[in-house]
Amino acid sequence: MTQEQLKNRADVPEALTWDVTALYKTRADFEAALNGLKVATATFATTYEGKLTDAKTILAAIKEYEKLIETATLADHYAMMPEATDLTDPDNVELSRQTANAMADINAQLTFFESELIGCDAAVFNQVISEEERFASYIRHIKKNKNIQLAPEVEKALAQLAPTLDAPSAIYEQARLGDMDFGTFTADGKEYPLSFVLYEDYYMYHDDTAIRRAAFDKFSAVLSDYENVVATAYYTQLQKEKTLATMRGFDSVIDYLLYGQEVTRDLYDRQIDTIMIDLAPVMQKYITHLKEIRGLNKMTYADLKIALDPEYSPQVSIEESRVMVQDAIAVLGQDYTDRIMQAYPERWIDFAQNIGKSTGGFCTSPYGTHPYILMSWANQLSDVYTLIHELGHAGQMILSNENNSILGSEPSLYLIEGPSTFNELLLTESLARKSTDARMQRFALTKMLSDTYFHNFVTHLLEAAYQREVYNLIDAGKSFDAGKLSEIKRSVLEQFWGDAVEINAGAELTWMRQIHYYMGLYSYTYSAGLTIATQAFLRVKTEGEPAVGKWLEFLALGDQLESAEAAALAGVDIKTDQALQDTIRYLDEAVDQIITLSKKLA
Repeated sequence: MTQEQLKNRADVPEALTWDVTALYKTRADFEAALNGLKVATATFATTYEGKLTDAKTILAAIKEYEKLIETATLADHYAMMPEATDLTDPDNVELSRQTANAMADINAQLTFFESELIGCDAAVFNQVISEEERFASYIRHIKKNKNIQLAPEVEKALAQLAPTLDAPSAIYEQARLGDMDFGTFTADGKEYPLSFVLYEDYYMYHDDTAIRRAAFDKFSAVLSDYENVVATAYYTQLQKEKTLATMRGFDSVIDYLLYGQEVTRDLYDRQIDTIMIDLAPVMQKYITHLKEIRGLNKMTYADLKIALDPEYSPQVSIEESRVMVQDAIAVLGQDYTDRIMQAYPERWIDFAQNIGKSTGGFCTSPYGTHPYILMSWANQLSDVYTLIHELGHAGQMILSNENNSILGSEPSLYLIEGPSTFNELLLTESLARKSTDARMQRFALTKMLSDTYFHNFVTHLLEAAYQREVYNLIDAGKSFDAGKLSEIKRSVLEQFWGDAVEINAGAELTWMRQIHYYMGLYSYTYSAGLTIATQAFLRVKTEGEPAVGKWLEFLALGDQLESAEAAALAGVDIKTDQALQDTIRYLDEAVDQIITLSKKLA
């Protein structure tokens, strides 16, 4: 990334943007599909409402329902994706909002379906499954939801209110990407431009300490100007979740949010507590070594993401990334590799940097077509890690969509980050394999630690530890404001980093920087997924083809199995803390290797 101001979306080269014509060739095609969906939904309701009494009718209805959901998914993506690339364009916002309202009406009309299915006998469901096994996972959830389903008219009202109930996340995104003006900052007498994207994707990693810390100070100062409105949006989000939890019979909002993941509260708490206690010393050891190698007088929160050996960190173009990605994933076989590499010529990826674009990266996989990936390419090796991470999601959903109905293609949220972080480990392995040079070996290990584990095992885990404390407040019937959120965040950071890192002013505002808080209990699943990924990766290294085959089976599972059983298919037992402890031990050994290599290089 250069230090120029970001471009407007209209000035970005088309080659750097994703191609949405795989969804619909034209806007007219989209509108025709949406209108057709409205008509089909009304016909479906007329045909089946009040008539779901026998297996034959139910099976016919599920097949039609399946097609409605497929169409709705394509239309929803077509409307959502432009807004993600440029929130400042009013046409994008209008398209997204209008479609959200239309989808709310459609979903409201369809709520009768599951409400009626829940009242059916088990024998009827068994007959449906015997005739169409691909609906087994969908039926599993229908059976489980019997105890939390509300009256049909209430479910319909909630569906109609979806755009309003989803408003907190939209308000947050507008605040950080539309309203926040970060202006410029000065370091060593020189002025630099600043934006949310520029800080998160560039200045946070900057090699110059004066520039990096000055950018952090200005970034934090602007965030603080919006802390009250963002805290209010977040409070509204949690109150919504708590209200829904109570309505559905849950005493705790945490239990309600874990319900859909099909994991226990003990497993959730263990993931957070073990890392906060057992991984903290490992990361403190690495950060202290980083401070010493870089010659810093202290390690502040603004310095955490710097490279150990910046002079050895290569610039990587988009074209060069093709070779790196292909080499890394080759171990998973030619078929998997060929599928993934289509991302480049078919323009699955939005690489562009522009004003109003969502930060970070994500992969979304509309059923019936290829996945789409959003990121901001800055010619850094870390961008390759982001890309191969998102391609891991893409690979899983390609296989899952091919092997499952849309009603059962999405794995548990607990598992979702396994394939993405697995691919990051493949990239590190590829980098290390190409050289026996000590500096290259250290570089590969530090990239694994900083780009894979730091981001997924530490950053997101600290989000989860903070998030748990906030949810506990809500469960206790208490409230919070911006000051309280900052107090909780600072406490979590100080607990994890101890004396190794100075939690300087502005660090406590990290709760304002992540959309994950508006996505339920998502943050902790990064470390859960990486635990599974690490153990599966090590099995692939030692066992070869048999372990690869099991991993590909795991990717194709979709929602066929609950979380623990799905992980077991990949050879990982998550019912105890063994896999987590083994992963932490693996990281501790990696840090020791880095320190040994540094001594050798010195």
